[in-house]
Amino acid sequence: MSRRALAEKRPYLVLSFAVALAFYYLRWTAMPEFYLLPMKGAAVALLAVYCFVRHSSPDARLMGWAFGAAALGDMAIEIDRTAGALLFFLFHVLALGVFLRHRRELLSPTQSWVVGLVLLLTPVIAFFMPADRSQAWEVALYALALGAMASGAWASNFPRYRVGAGAMLFLASDFLLFAEMGPLAGSIVPQVLVWPVYYLGMFLICTGVIQTLRKRDPELRVVSSR
Repeated sequence: MSRRALAEKRPYLVLSFAVALAFYYLRWTAMPEFYLLPMKGAAVALLAVYCFVRHSSPDARLMGWAFGAAALGDMAIEIDRTAGALLFFLFHVLALGVFLRHRRELLSPTQSWVVGLVLLLTPVIAFFMPADRSQAWEVALYALALGAMASGAWASNFPRYRVGAGAMLFLASDFLLFAEMGPLAGSIVPQVLVWPVYYLGMFLICTGVIQTLRKRDPELRVVSSR
């Protein structure tokens, strides 16, 4: 598909990617971070709109609300880390609800181990990340929802190397944030990697889920070029 065709048929995806890229580069300029907040939120908010306009099923709409919560979380976390974490916790719960409704009927032993390890180890590793031990339990509780979302995506019957991989990228970006509270405090690595890894993960989850739903339930496709 040409770039022009993609822009005509998937304008929300193109706009989302463009805004995400612009935010990433502009944040390294002298522009105050506060003025970039709407741009940061818009990148994922446009993915939420894509969910609503491409499919009318309850699962697509639930995923749209999940991405809406994440978009608010992207902005809120720059002002209040706790508020941002709560909104992302909501994203994980809503997305997990979709993944559980589309569970894979049979997992190989290896994949079962992957699902179990992601679910169990994510909060355990997160617990030991913060240098400020008073934050450990809060981080671990959030990470429990994070691990459940990622393991649920991997165990779902959505394309594993799109939706499952996207969830794992989201997990990796959050581990970088956890590490910034401890072993990577003061390092530029999280600042450089968190946003592109996170956004790519969200992009893969969104497109993987919606395009799969459109193939499975063509009657519920929204009749729109957008």
